[in-house]
Amino acid sequence: MFKENAIQIVKVTLFAIVLTLVYVLIFTLIVQLAQLSTPTVKVINQIFKVVIIVCSTLLFVRGQKGYIKGGISGFLITMISYLIFSIIGGNFSLSWLFLLEILISVVCGGVSGIIAVNIKKS
Repeated sequence: MFKENAIQIVKVTLFAIVLTLVYVLIFTLIVQLAQLSTPTVKVINQIFKVVIIVCSTLLFVRGQKGYIKGGISGFLITMISYLIFSIIGGNFSLSWLFLLEILISVVCGGVSGIIAVNIKKS
């Protein structure tokens, strides 16, 4: 059971990280072409982060305790993407906004995990 749950969490996390990297590459091009403002970019980034967490969780979480698997996945996705982009940008700064981002990611992952385990496959 533990192995199956761990595999689901890893699948969610890896899929979301890959999707996030693809999104960032595409969105960076759009920002350069459209010259979007910083507040607009931040809002769009948060929306896409939530969408990526929800979609990834819905795709790969099955079985029981979806809220735990989804919550852990949301946490891992946020932490790993933060580390990747901090390394790329050379800026490791923590703030209360980052803690809020973690909380939002855990809640979104947990809620989508609950939905995922209750969706019947047809």
